[in-house]
Amino acid sequence: MIADNVVTYPRRPLSGRMFIVAVVNLKGGCGKTTISTHLAARYSVQGHRSLLGDLDRQQSAIHWVERRPKALAMIESLTLDIEAMALPFGEGRMVIDVPAGMKRKALEVVVRAADALVVPLLPSAFDQGGTARFLEVVSEFKPVRKGRRPVAIVGNRVRAKSLATRQLDTFLEGLEFPAVARLSDAQHYVGAAASGVTLFDLPASKGKALRAEWDPLLAFLDELSDAQDQAEAGATG
Repeated sequence: MIADNVVTYPRRPLSGRMFIVAVVNLKGGCGKTTISTHLAARYSVQGHRSLLGDLDRQQSAIHWVERRPKALAMIESLTLDIEAMALPFGEGRMVIDVPAGMKRKALEVVVRAADALVVPLLPSAFDQGGTARFLEVVSEFKPVRKGRRPVAIVGNRVRAKSLATRQLDTFLEGLEFPAVARLSDAQHYVGAAASGVTLFDLPASKGKALRAEWDPLLAFLDELSDAQDQAEAGATG
């Protein structure tokens, strides 16, 4: 069910194969759960079957779904086990919230399971160093090395015109993967974590500027999911 007066998105054609986005960085505290929950909500509001998978022992994403008001667009939560990575079949969209500090073999399982990787980082030297090391590891995995696993970098909690943001921009320019979006350091995200209500659940008149910051990332992912849907349709047509 979709609440009245929320922003809606055109429903896209669905295939028999689920499109999976892994939100991942070995550095903790960079906003992976916030981005995961917002992506899952956006897919649900868009009209897709939306699943939010949680690999973290703390189950932050699962608890967020439990706090989400029942009147909003439905998100299915799923506890995942990296030792037995059983993913659901069927059409829809799935976002996996990946915990920090994951071991190399486990990380490779996630990379192989996903169709795209979203890598958030904060404008800090600690995040930049940790993210650089993480990307070095990911780049060695065959799906990424061969260009079959797209990687999108997202600057998170960015403050305009700050020194840290300028340093972040310099860091992003030196990466081999695209920096597709920058999300502001906004109080909304604190409230969203507590209430289960995302930007994509709000009326069109609220949060418009913050939603616009997501557009490049959403367009990046939609292009990938559309291509997958079209390939599936061609294979079964």
